[in-house]
Amino acid sequence: MANQYQLVVVLDPAKGEETVNALIESIQSKIASVGTVDALDNLGTKKLAYEINDAKEGTYFKVLFTAPVEFPRELERVLKITAGVLRYLVVRVGE
Repeated sequence: MANQYQLVVVLDPAKGEETVNALIESIQSKIASVGTVDALDNLGTKKLAYEINDAKEGTYFKVLFTAPVEFPRELERVLKITAGVLRYLVVRVGE
């Protein structure tokens, strides 16, 4: 059974635009391997409320995707150990 989820991820813009784009491509391919990416929005670079790993700004992306129930836990595990990811949040959409 598949559900729809929303992922908001904050990436470190100090790593460079190429690295940020590579991270987004990596996240998209990880999702596409088991589900579908329904929408991807670049919310831009914003000043953080507090420093995270010495970063004062973060590049925000919102990804809407459909995947099996057990996938968000695996995605969170991968995001936790990925360099360049400052913060992330995965929530189920609907109901």
